[in-house]
Amino acid sequence: MHATDVIRRPLVTEKATIDSEENNRYAFEVDRRATKGMVRRAIEDLYKVRVESVATQNRKGETRRLKYGRVTSAAVKRAIVKIHPEDHIDLI
Repeated sequence: MHATDVIRRPLVTEKATIDSEENNRYAFEVDRRATKGMVRRAIEDLYKVRVESVATQNRKGETRRLKYGRVTSAAVKRAIVKIHPEDHIDLI
């Protein structure tokens, strides 16, 4: 897989922004088939930073009730990437 196929988008939420400022950890939505090694290589290639660790989360989709029945949104895989203290990623 190419680096642009592994990393779908950065997650820019209030919690992720605080975590990036205080702990130098960034959150990304990644492909469900991606492993930690693939995520590490993709971040290093795309953003030219040194990755220290990668933590992944498999988040199951939410079930909502609509007028025509129940609908489940797609499951998502997230990656929390900690980078070297001297490096920085500009997401905005």
